[in-house]
Amino acid sequence: MSAPFKVAVAQIASIPTDSLATAQKAAATLREAAAAGARLVVFPEALIGGYPKGASFGAPIGMRKPEGREAFARYHAAAISLDGPEVATLAEATSDTGAFAVVGVIERDKGTLYCTVLYFDGAKGLVGKHRKLMPTAGERLIWGFGDGSTLPVFQTDFGIVGAVICWENYMPAMRMHMYHQGVTLYCAPTADDRDTWIATMQHVALEGRCFVLTACQHITRAAYGDDHESALGNAPDTVMMRGGSAIVSPLGRVIAGPDFSGETVLYATLDPADIARGKYDFDCTGHYARPDVFQLSVDTKAKPAVREA
Repeated sequence: MSAPFKVAVAQIASIPTDSLATAQKAAATLREAAAAGARLVVFPEALIGGYPKGASFGAPIGMRKPEGREAFARYHAAAISLDGPEVATLAEATSDTGAFAVVGVIERDKGTLYCTVLYFDGAKGLVGKHRKLMPTAGERLIWGFGDGSTLPVFQTDFGIVGAVICWENYMPAMRMHMYHQGVTLYCAPTADDRDTWIATMQHVALEGRCFVLTACQHITRAAYGDDHESALGNAPDTVMMRGGSAIVSPLGRVIAGPDFSGETVLYATLDPADIARGKYDFDCTGHYARPDVFQLSVDTKAKPAVREA
């Protein structure tokens, strides 16, 4: 059985106007966490590229205003490609430290943007990604929909790592697929800073009998720049996202956080044996399942708009 190990969740703010600077900030935070002994570091949703909290992109029903098109053009320019310097910066940091990192980004694929999680594994660099399946509410205006081809988990020598983004955590079938893949380190990058979020994370931990690591930004209006239209107000000290990052045990106990105080890194030492202790009386895809009554079918094939014969 594996020995206890240390993990971290990085509650830091993006620099929405400078994705490379944000990647450098994340890399510095990763190095700090790894120096403190963390084997796994989880970063928030849309950290690199930015989460445009409060923006409307000039889109009343039935209309697209010119200023909204300009806002999207800026947002598109701030997004990253997987062969860009931001990814290289993070890959270098994981290579130097040997840590595993889960990082929320806005990924640019031609004309479409995706809310994506990138997985970095030490010397291997970028090993995979997950594109958010279901953007929530107004996110559907600016982000594309992921498909079943990016629902991976990754085996490490300290556990099985997977990620589910923000309100995807309210999709029971998606959670079931993650549990079926054996996830033990369930990462939940999010932009949900409400008091109710921690109860969701406790439920996921209890349901999956897994460790849950959730990371949210703590960011103020000042970080967004003068051209960011926000329904939340324009005062520089307005808190756009207030954090709430946390780490939860397989029996639903909050062992770090939630923290709403500002930018910080939260740590916890995890005992892998807690997974077996939890599964003793509940394994939702094992001895507690009823496949004679309920079955889940998951299509993991890519769904491109054009297939070349």
